[in-house]
Amino acid sequence: MIIDEELLFDSGAELILYPANDFIFKEGEMPKYYFQIRKGTVKINNYHEDGREIIQSVPFDGHCIAESSLFIDKAYPVNAEAMTGCEIVRLEKARFLELISSSPDLLSKLYSYTAERMYYRHVMLNNISAPDPGTKVKRVMDCMKSYNQYTGKYSYQFPFTRQHLASLTGLCVETVIRVVKKMEKEKTVRIQNGKIFY
Repeated sequence: MIIDEELLFDSGAELILYPANDFIFKEGEMPKYYFQIRKGTVKINNYHEDGREIIQSVPFDGHCIAESSLFIDKAYPVNAEAMTGCEIVRLEKARFLELISSSPDLLSKLYSYTAERMYYRHVMLNNISAPDPGTKVKRVMDCMKSYNQYTGKYSYQFPFTRQHLASLTGLCVETVIRVVKKMEKEKTVRIQNGKIFY
């Protein structure tokens, strides 16, 4: 947890349940709450006019969502959508800012969390800018495996579908399927019951 839940609840937070595929907030809405995931996985995404989805990041248990938007007076540039059923602790913006200003340690912890996430976001942007589809997929898998602190061969079960991997890399799903099959032949990944182990 970024901020201890008891502190959040003592400041007036509430627990909100979101079923899979529900929006927590939408692009263009003004930030009104601090959101911290108690349980579940959220995708931070955009949808293009043609319906194509681009996934920016995938926070999960213990992470907060778009907290940096609470410090500026601008609308969300992204959506937050539940990938699984989620339990999210929600605290009104004014109360969140009061809590942060009363505790320099919390602000420092939040800043460190945001800095680490920005680091991985820059790494991911560099990865998906590679011209070769195979390189894109491998680099995204490397980044996620490293972020989740797995090191051994086939130790990391990639937690997303081929469609999600396509949305993370900006590729079409057919290309991702071909790349993953090629990676399996090269013994870079192992496929078990449709799941990718990297």
